[in-house]
Amino acid sequence: MSLSFFPTLNAILNGTSAVLLFSGYLFIRRKNIAAHRACMSAALIASILFLICYLIYHYNVGATKFIGPTWARTLYFIILIPHTILAVAMVPFVIITAVRAFRGQFDKHRKIARLTFPVWLFVSVTGVIVYFMLYHWFPSR
Repeated sequence: MSLSFFPTLNAILNGTSAVLLFSGYLFIRRKNIAAHRACMSAALIASILFLICYLIYHYNVGATKFIGPTWARTLYFIILIPHTILAVAMVPFVIITAVRAFRGQFDKHRKIARLTFPVWLFVSVTGVIVYFMLYHWFPSR
């Protein structure tokens, strides 16, 4: 079975998560709680699916090497390093934020969401950028 579709699927899941996160943010700013809840729940599901697919792919394929000009390699790592660190660091924050929302602890949810949201959005967007750099702009294959 070929796993070659996984990077594209992962980028789609990351991009979907980013759109849903931003939409959820706009909905809560407009006090549309039901739409906010739906978008954020869907973003969480998209991110969980991404993580599962990402782990399956990299368990089977290993690391993907970046091959491109030196200036692009530098840019790639400037994006990849904070993306990777924040992707790992944000997991407990996303869980805590979601649990507080599901429990109806909205004051606590709001406080941590102000930190979680921009980091999660950054990770989702930079994940898509990393995908394009690896597979389209400077393909390693």
